[in-house]
Amino acid sequence: MLRLLADENFNNDIVRGLLRRKPDIDIVRTQDVGLSGTDDPTMLEWAARHGRVLLTHDVTTITRHAYERVQADQPMPGVFEVSRAVPIGTAIEDILLLTEYTLEGEWEGQIRYLPLR
Repeated sequence: MLRLLADENFNNDIVRGLLRRKPDIDIVRTQDVGLSGTDDPTMLEWAARHGRVLLTHDVTTITRHAYERVQADQPMPGVFEVSRAVPIGTAIEDILLLTEYTLEGEWEGQIRYLPLR
């Protein structure tokens, strides 16, 4: 199963909805692991060390830092950029689909945008 890290500004209603629908989903929030207030490179490094795909709404800076990791040949287990315009239910469904039907390491070095199309 896909392991997830929700960044500090990720919509907690989505996180709660994921946990309601699938209580055994492997998701942690940056606040839960002592990363509150950290910069994007530090958060991406932590995600890489722990093999977690990052969930974020931040399309302005995370993308650049994630691609910098890839270009530097550093591990980057993946980023799912979830548009704030996506209805919460759609975001939950798309994330659940991704967690259920992807293989370990499948998103390495990739950034994907939700909603899925």
